[in-house]
Amino acid sequence: MAANSIQLLTPQHWEDYELIDCGDFEKLERFGNVVLIRPEPQAVWPKALSDSVWQQRHDIRFRGRSATTGEWLKKRPQLTDRWHITYRTKAISIKLRLGLTSFKHVGVFPEQAVNWDYIADTIRLFQAPKPKVLNLFAYTGGASLAARAAGADTTHVDSIKQVVTWANENQELSGLSDIRWVVEDALKFVKRELKRGNTYHGIILDPPAYGHGPKGEKWKLEDHIAEMMRDVVQLLDPQEHFLILNTYSLGFSSVIVENLIRAAIPSVTQLETGELYLQATAGNKLPLGVFGKFRKTR
Repeated sequence: MAANSIQLLTPQHWEDYELIDCGDFEKLERFGNVVLIRPEPQAVWPKALSDSVWQQRHDIRFRGRSATTGEWLKKRPQLTDRWHITYRTKAISIKLRLGLTSFKHVGVFPEQAVNWDYIADTIRLFQAPKPKVLNLFAYTGGASLAARAAGADTTHVDSIKQVVTWANENQELSGLSDIRWVVEDALKFVKRELKRGNTYHGIILDPPAYGHGPKGEKWKLEDHIAEMMRDVVQLLDPQEHFLILNTYSLGFSSVIVENLIRAAIPSVTQLETGELYLQATAGNKLPLGVFGKFRKTR
């Protein structure tokens, strides 16, 4: 097995997003014109900026009530619960609706823009006139929009109906159409696609550490990811394809992701592995998950 260097990648094209500072288990970040303070379990170091700067800069702060839920505290009552941001490069332009959820999330994981760029760049390399892309655990659809904007026939799979509806809103905001929406347990969907004999030119996986399907199916990353990888690689078009596996789990390293991919497809070439992070303008770096990705072009 040839050793490959571990990459550290951060988005380069975000005008509507900025990580201002992070530390003391929080992050100060700007989405468009709205500045939020949210919990961040990875930020175990001290803040670079003073508490008074954080207090001055932020518009809305999330205060947790439990390990998973909480409430948003607004400096001014007229501040909106919903707003839009744009991600634009030379290759794609997509628009996302953000919202204040009780789970501290707002509808986008900004570090994933690195993967959106890879998706769009790879689709442009394919010879297939309309490559087929499958996005599993697809959330509010940033990767689905990037694939569709780059010209792919895109299928979006998530087990939660509300976030699929949210993703459809993002499609309309982005001026796109014809993404196939599927509310389904991801592993069950993959197994059915294998039985149907379907193949895809691109597959994107961003699985949670824990989750449930629409019928209560249990997902636990370390228990199910090897089976998922074994199945999804069989869905890849043999002539040209890409696959992205992204995980945000404190127990997973890029070496684990590399081993999972090589076990599922020993002949893999152009394999890249590493860590995604966000660069704060205050100077520190916030790690946000590990990835493995590869592609094959004609």
